[in-house]
Amino acid sequence: MEIIQNVDSLRNRVEFLRKERKYIGLVPTMGYFHDGHLNLMRLSVSECDVTVVSNYVNPAQFDRRDDLESYPINFERDKALAEEIGVDIMFYPQTLYQSDHKTWVTVEKLTDVLCGRSRPGHFKGVATVVCKLFNIVNPHVAYFGQKDAQQAAVIEQMIKDLNFDIRLVLSPIIREHDGLAMSSRNVQLTPEHRKKAPVFYEQLQLIDKKLLPDLSNKEMLIEQAKKTLENIPGVRVDYIEVLSWPHLEIPDKTSHRLLIAGAVFFGNVRLIDNIIKEL
Repeated sequence: MEIIQNVDSLRNRVEFLRKERKYIGLVPTMGYFHDGHLNLMRLSVSECDVTVVSNYVNPAQFDRRDDLESYPINFERDKALAEEIGVDIMFYPQTLYQSDHKTWVTVEKLTDVLCGRSRPGHFKGVATVVCKLFNIVNPHVAYFGQKDAQQAAVIEQMIKDLNFDIRLVLSPIIREHDGLAMSSRNVQLTPEHRKKAPVFYEQLQLIDKKLLPDLSNKEMLIEQAKKTLENIPGVRVDYIEVLSWPHLEIPDKTSHRLLIAGAVFFGNVRLIDNIIKEL
């Protein structure tokens, strides 16, 4: 596996590979790999001639400095895991922003709800760094996980609007044995909160199971889920919502798919999860 840190070096390498008619897959990550990341890499390795994994903690998508500073990093561990799967190139830049950086990518409307509402500027940072990665790597296909469903919807819209010739693959959520969605942040949970964290997914499942076809009990189910979660000491619900998928609008009778999504603080650790429901 090649480790490339320089933007021009990576661009030159993938241009050479494209001339050799190699089919290139990109897996954008912020490192500290878990099985969700590894599943995306396996998909790319199985479908593409060359798999590029970016490993970059993007400061522009953090709305809290303490969250950025506490984000887990272990490059040697990441390197070993990616190499074992068969990743061809790991892009590990020190920074992707010049000191005089002034250009940002903003996707409207889709970023006004859910995490976009509670984390101002987050998706501007996400869209900008992914746009930069697309321009540097120029992949044929990019792999994202459903756990970050809103992010995937934003990137899909950006691909369409900016005419990127890239196919987006959305992989299902990979979960721990007790149902907790795998996340790099899970290691930051206290032992007590780790025991209680699966309740989050359980509450989303209850909404999925009990939601009436006309959505008339939607608000009641959401309030019940919030109350159950906030009865756990040290837990605060950021949001639990049901929106249309992938447009992220208030659902109505014409909605064929729903996103049941939530964000919950267990202490200082913010976890997200979701279910995509077919109607």
